[in-house]
Amino acid sequence: MRARYVLPDFRIAVVGTGAIGGYYGAKLAYLGRDVHFLVRGDLRRVQRSGIRIRGKAENIRLAKVKCYSATADIGPCDLVLIAVKSTANAALSDLIPPLLHERTMLLTLQNGLGNEEFLARHFGAERVLGGLCFICLNRVSPGVIEHYDHGRLVVGEYNRYPAARTHDISWEFKRCGVVCTVAQNLGLERWRKLVWNVPFNGLAVVTGGLDTAAILARDDLRATALELMDEVIGAANKCGYPLPTAAALDQMKRTETMGAYRPSTLIDFAAGRALEIEAIWGEPLRRGIAAGAEMPRLTALHAQLEAIDQARQHPAK
Repeated sequence: MRARYVLPDFRIAVVGTGAIGGYYGAKLAYLGRDVHFLVRGDLRRVQRSGIRIRGKAENIRLAKVKCYSATADIGPCDLVLIAVKSTANAALSDLIPPLLHERTMLLTLQNGLGNEEFLARHFGAERVLGGLCFICLNRVSPGVIEHYDHGRLVVGEYNRYPAARTHDISWEFKRCGVVCTVAQNLGLERWRKLVWNVPFNGLAVVTGGLDTAAILARDDLRATALELMDEVIGAANKCGYPLPTAAALDQMKRTETMGAYRPSTLIDFAAGRALEIEAIWGEPLRRGIAAGAEMPRLTALHAQLEAIDQARQHPAK
């Protein structure tokens, strides 16, 4: 008789309880996993009202949330989900150490390139995994997350093939209702996600706040989005990550099903938060050019985003 597979009993910390961290952490906790949330700005609200996920396909409320204002109060965990914006990475140097024991795994759910490298430099490459969240979410108020469209989570090892622990983590998510797969090549999947993030997050901001449906409705912006996608695909291939040109059309078809979705960078911009310019646009641009890719559209978009961000930080008197 075949032995029954028993999942590890992970103790999990969530660092960054926004849309992504709140959603995936709450999904795990709702189905009984031992999840502890770092909540610095809205602690009292989350303690009082919990975390609610609402949308067309699900409506759940995690009434009792294990939440804390400091990671020292959480203590060592087996798995840490990192969902802060990449602009806050410097703070991780202080936030992560209290959560570590000898075998603690660090799973970054952040956007863009360079996050795994940051964690590897500070805490050891052997701890690091990455996750890509293909899902439409927004946090509309403290502890309240709007889920617009079902997606999937892809997890993989940093600079390694999948290991037993990678599949353990994937099963943890799947048993809690999250569609989750294991990536054979995490770097390839990072570039694949940039095929969408680069054009739609960027164009939403530089056009003054257009959502995805409005971008697709304009022929000039649709064409620009496709050109940016082609540049990202070309850069990925130059960097050794073979993406087919059809990846652009796949992403366009996916975007057409989203409706009037406001990308996360647009939400951050409207709220006055720092933009992840370097992780999503700067680092792919630098890596692509260093590998010999021609990226005039991305060069221009990166410059526009930097100018907008600078003007916001230093308004004319």
